[in-house]
Amino acid sequence: MFMMQPKIDQEALPFLLRASRKQQPLTDVVSELRDMIQRQLYASGGILFRDFHLDGAEGFRSFAASFGDPLLTYEFGSTPRTQVSSGVYTSTEYPPHQSIPLHNEQAYTRDWPMKIWFYCQQAAQQGGETPIADSRLIYRDMPAAIRNRFAEKGVMYVRNYGSGLDVDWRQVFGTESKAEVEAYCAAHEITCEWKDGDELRTRQICQGTAVHPVTGDVVWFNQAHLFHVSSLAPEVRDSLLDIVGDPLELPRNAYYGDGSPIEDATLAAVRGVLDRHKIIFPWQTGDVVMLDNMLTAHAREPFKGPRRVIVAMAQAHRLQ
Repeated sequence: MFMMQPKIDQEALPFLLRASRKQQPLTDVVSELRDMIQRQLYASGGILFRDFHLDGAEGFRSFAASFGDPLLTYEFGSTPRTQVSSGVYTSTEYPPHQSIPLHNEQAYTRDWPMKIWFYCQQAAQQGGETPIADSRLIYRDMPAAIRNRFAEKGVMYVRNYGSGLDVDWRQVFGTESKAEVEAYCAAHEITCEWKDGDELRTRQICQGTAVHPVTGDVVWFNQAHLFHVSSLAPEVRDSLLDIVGDPLELPRNAYYGDGSPIEDATLAAVRGVLDRHKIIFPWQTGDVVMLDNMLTAHAREPFKGPRRVIVAMAQAHRLQ
């Protein structure tokens, strides 16, 4: 038996599923409640499993894999991560004093995981929550003019690698071979060009909004607010532009899909909507959160003290 609680602090998301006895294995949940979990995932967008027993990172890997889809590698990544085991990675390795805004995993590409799991191996002494938000509600709350513009034009992400200012292309693509990079880009509709000094530039036009392939829900689904130069502190933005000169040479930037600039004011409005929908709940050591990656965005709050959250992803989906 399990204890189901549809709300935490009156929020509809996440759905809370608690163990009914001490040391109850989390793997019991999948064998007994697989269909219910999938239905609830489509309904609420996220499930929090609490007070269950899990055998560390390997137990987490087995739990995520038990839903039937192979765990995915972190290809074409945009942030530093470390592989813990096959299909399991650290969460984004940003300094603890920084926050990570709401986003859907790999929404800056045309390929993304439909499912993502987070396992809190050690909760921070202070902060360190993983806020979440309903991407359906974000879409509906977005000003109509912005929503329509992103839906119509999409987003073009421009990335420059090898300058020492961001993640190196070898780490992003997981190879030392330029031929393998070119093959990956060709297979994923990414335009790539090699520049002087062993540097690389990629461009990819992706969705601004998306339709969930099962539920039919329309969701806000892009990372323009993270890639755009306006995401930087003004002094950092000015310094980077002084260094590189041309905005196209920035380590990363986002444009409308037709190549025209995205207005700073537009992204300020986008960030305002995202902030309004943020749901924050405290981690407890041992918690596992399972999200439908299209229906639910996630973030990270600053923290103090040791914190360890690891991640797994599955069920690859490609924009048609």
